[in-house]
Amino acid sequence: MTRLAANLTMMFTDLPFLDRFAAAAGAGFAAVEFVSPYAEAPEAVAEAARRHDLTVALFNLPPGDWAAGERGFAADPARTEEFADSVDLALRYARATGCRTLHLMAGKIPDAADRAQWTETLVANTRLAADRAAGEGVTLVLEPINTRIDLPGYFYDRTEAVLDVIDAVGRDNVRLLYDVYHMQIMEGDVARTIERLLPRIGHIQIADNPGRHEPGTGELNFPWLFGRIAALNYDGWIGCEYAPAGDTREGLGWAAAYLDRR
Repeated sequence: MTRLAANLTMMFTDLPFLDRFAAAAGAGFAAVEFVSPYAEAPEAVAEAARRHDLTVALFNLPPGDWAAGERGFAADPARTEEFADSVDLALRYARATGCRTLHLMAGKIPDAADRAQWTETLVANTRLAADRAAGEGVTLVLEPINTRIDLPGYFYDRTEAVLDVIDAVGRDNVRLLYDVYHMQIMEGDVARTIERLLPRIGHIQIADNPGRHEPGTGELNFPWLFGRIAALNYDGWIGCEYAPAGDTREGLGWAAAYLDRR
């Protein structure tokens, strides 16, 4: 079964954030995800999801100053206190919304930084976050992001690098976020990689390549890939983290076979 979650940071962007929940439900989605809910009160986000019978599948821990280009700071040794506070804030929103999966972003590492020190900080911070999240029944996911096109300087851009961090953290509620778009750019061979790593994957995201638009606009055979993932008995959500090539609703033809809740 292919279970799709609309990414409300990238889809239905003609609407204010809280109005996108209704749009996603109206389009047939049963779940949503988003980068950052923190501009709204947790109760308001929770009410928007409840009103439209939507599962909140995933959102990020506070990523820092997104507009200024920050993409998390969990690996930064100078921001450990800020990170600890951000964990508590994210868990407040998880508690309100019922979300059980949070994406922890490592951040971008400066060229001159001591990578060993940043890795040590990331492991310690992830362990702290995982221990706090475990009491809430929450899983953390770590994501390799492509550094060729979208995010030069991000801390890790390969699955094995993330798995090394997860192994060092040593907590059962820390898993891999596998983004098909990013890993098609950095590694390819996405179907076999998903099959090999499925026991360690906590969430999947998709976009076609090139362009990061909806499935069917690029080189990937998504109907085949969805069938393969379903055959592996993956029962989690697949987040539609893509930038629609045009109007979000007009571009949902590819998803018609999977959006049958309404």
